[in-house]
Order: sequence, then C-alpha cells, then structure tokens
Amino acid sequence: MKKIILSIVLLIVVIIGCKTNSSNGVTNKLNVTFEPKSDSKVSGKGTFTEKNGEVTFVANFKKLKPGIHAIHIHEKSDCSAADGSSAGGHWNPTFKKHGKLSEGESHKGDIGNFTTDEYGNGTIMITTKEWCIGCGDATKDILGKSLIVHQGPDDYVSQPAGNSGARVACSAIIK
Repeated sequence: MKKIILSIVLLIVVIIGCKTNSSNGVTNKLNVTFEPKSDSKVSGKGTFTEKNGEVTFVANFKKLKPGIHAIHIHEKSDCSAADGSSAGGHWNPTFKKHGKLSEGESHKGDIGNFTTDEYGNGTIMITTKEWCIGCGDATKDILGKSLIVHQGPDDYVSQPAGNSGARVACSAIIK
C-alpha cells in the first residue's frame, strides 16, 4: 500500500512539474556578452528569451559615453575586427529600408536607441514577434548574427544604417 501511495505522489509531482514548466512558454534562452570595439571600454551582457512566439531582448551596458546609443543586429556573427566591421551590415533578410523595428518599414536588425546615465550605464529591452532563436526561418532566426552597439543615436532615417557612428561593442549571437 505504501508503494502505491508513494507512486501516486511521485506521479502527481511529475505532472505538476511538467505543467509548471510548460505553462511558462519559454522555448529558448540565449545569453550574450559584449566586447569593446573601436578602442572603447564598453562591456555588457544580454539575454534573448523566446516565449509564446515572441523574443524579448534585455541588455545592460557599462562604460559607454553618457547619452543616446543605437544597437542593431548585424548580418555576421564575427566580432574579430578591432572596429567591429567584420560583423557586416545590418541584418536585412527582407530587403527593406532602414527604420525603426515594428514602426513602418525597417530591417529585422533595426532595434533602436537606448540612453545611458551620467556614468555610462544603460539598459535596453525590446519584445518582438519579428525574431526567433534557432527556428531555421531565414527571415526571423537571429542565430549566426551579431549585435553592435554604436557610439551615437540612430536617426531612423539615414540609409542604409541610421548614421549612428562608430561600433563600440560587439557580441556574436551563437549557442
């Protein structure tokens, strides 16, 4: 009788555990670390989390100049060049004009701007249905790309990249 009760209790625990894990909807999570470029001292860490068909990206940065900075997804997961140029141009698999993601026409990599405080610390957070993590859809999959933080703000108008200045930090988006 004790074995039956123990088996039932274990079964309930397994069922509750599975229900809890599946109810949060997280299908993928990926951490990234930024390295300085263009003789900057910038550092940062970020996380992509895919849940219920949306990807949320959150990143924190240190040692940027105070003010507004652009961040974009670029086409190659290569941060080897001292100036970040090895990452290529903005990720634009749908061949659109540069703009602001989810506001009219834009590249899939046009994330936008974020502001740093007087100490150069800043945070960005964005949630979008435009991306996936490892889904294999060439128009949505961010794996194999990179993130670039720029010295200045994106004007969302200048083609093809928003006139945001030097590349001061880079992170490959890889598992």
